Amino acid sequence: MAKSRFEYVKEFETDDKLLPGCWIVVRLDGKAFTKFSEAHRFEKPNDVRALALMDMCAQEVMHEFSDIVLAFGESDEYSFVFKRSTQLYERRASKLVSLVASCFTGNYVRLWTSAMGPDHPLQSTPLFDGRAVLYPSDRHLRHYLSWRQADTHVNNQYNTCYWKLVQSGRTRQEAQQDLQGTVTQQKNELLYSKFGLNYSDLPAQFRKGSIVVWQEQQRVVKQRGDGSDVVRAWREPTVLHEDLIGDAFWRARPQLLQ
Repeated sequence: MAKSRFEYVKEFETDDKLLPGCWIVVRLDGKAFTKFSEAHRFEKPNDVRALALMDMCAQEVMHEFSDIVLAFGESDEYSFVFKRSTQLYERRASKLVSLVASCFTGNYVRLWTSAMGPDHPLQSTPLFDGRAVLYPSDRHLRHYLSWRQADTHVNNQYNTCYWKLVQSGRTRQEAQQDLQGTVTQQKNELLYSKFGLNYSDLPAQFRKGSIVVWQEQQRVVKQRGDGSDVVRAWREPTVLHEDLIGDAFWRARPQLLQ
């Protein structure tokens, strides 16, 4: 690129390279998704189609950026964990956040109809804000992900109670008052005594959120002359709904923290 006398303005740009040797987490959050979900008639408290759309977008982001080793999503948010040794875009926060956010949002629009169906047209622009956070150790990273999964449970249990009350005839204000000050055990009792619902029987997707990791799969790539299949191993971002707070998840996948 030819230089000009105006090039000095580049000196005003800030260096936003993230510290080396740390886990990078880019977290996206939907903007005003309460209003967005109501405008698009999402089922309450959980819309399986909308959750599947979020998972599909996360998989596409991981396809685009192979340095992401794990993603975790709940409701209208998704966290993407870049391997701690990544040098992608020189670890520039602005690059990583903007590209992950634009990739996710673009796929949210592109995949909308396939997930939500032709009877639910997209009526407004979905927006996601993003931030990059550094975690210096494996313990800090695991605690971050544990926090997000614990938050999934807390939010889902409250929302399940709230919407069951509203759907049974309580006003929104009355439902909020009914739940004010209640603890986990009381919410479980409310669900069972009033609605015959055992919270632990709800789908794990609602209670634990979505984890996306790379997993090896077998794929037929062609057929031999005799008609038999030629199978190759293939890594694909795979959605799981498991507990990641305990050690079992990490013991089964030691490569995640390497």
